[in-house]
Amino acid sequence: MKLIEQHFRVTAALIVREMSTRYGSKPGGYLWAIFDPVAHVAMMTVIFQAIARMPALGLSFPLFFASGYLPFTFYQRMSSFMAGTMKANKALLSYPVVSPFDAIVSRFILQFMTDALVTLVILFMIVELSGVTQPMDTAGMAGAAGAAAMLGLGIGTINIVMFARFPLYEQIFGIVNRPLFMISGVFFLPESLPNPFRDFMLYNPLVHIIMWFRSGVYPEYRADGLDKGYVIEIALVCFVLGLTLLTSSMREIREDRL
Repeated sequence: MKLIEQHFRVTAALIVREMSTRYGSKPGGYLWAIFDPVAHVAMMTVIFQAIARMPALGLSFPLFFASGYLPFTFYQRMSSFMAGTMKANKALLSYPVVSPFDAIVSRFILQFMTDALVTLVILFMIVELSGVTQPMDTAGMAGAAGAAAMLGLGIGTINIVMFARFPLYEQIFGIVNRPLFMISGVFFLPESLPNPFRDFMLYNPLVHIIMWFRSGVYPEYRADGLDKGYVIEIALVCFVLGLTLLTSSMREIREDRL
């Protein structure tokens, strides 16, 4: 019981430290976390409104792009934030009371809470400014966001070890990961693509995550081909693989040999 309480205290302290390090003590740091995705959604809205009369779903361009961009950022920001966990906490890991798992849990909680708050604020702004009146399945949206965060956690945990052991892998991963924003369905509906491109895209779990999130935003959206179980399985496999790699490298991490 004392060990569990100790982990709770350490995790809470690490969350506070991460907040002050990442966002600072001034409100501007937190406002940037909201302004950045707002700027992306606004930019995409301006561009696509100039070339199309109607979005692929509904009547609101901002809502359509937000429904693709926001779940994608749950994965993207989580995986990036988690991959830097050991570097950011290297000095603290020299203390026996602080474990790598405490650092991972603290970063996951902070990033998920930040992304959830940003998502709520942006959707509220869009609904109020655009006059959107359609009902939304908040449970479905939360499920998709959670799956995206878990996938990001798994990939990020794998990359903690892989980036440290193989510097070239970090460059290769960056090259492979960069096009995901364009091919995961942020701008379009996978159902609109002809076969075999549509079937090929469905191997990408992020496509399913965005379809899952959009099905919660748009009651009329059928999301043909959506496989929630596939996303969860991929996320769990990545997380278990990441924990295995991290556990096998624990001593090297502690001794700063990675």
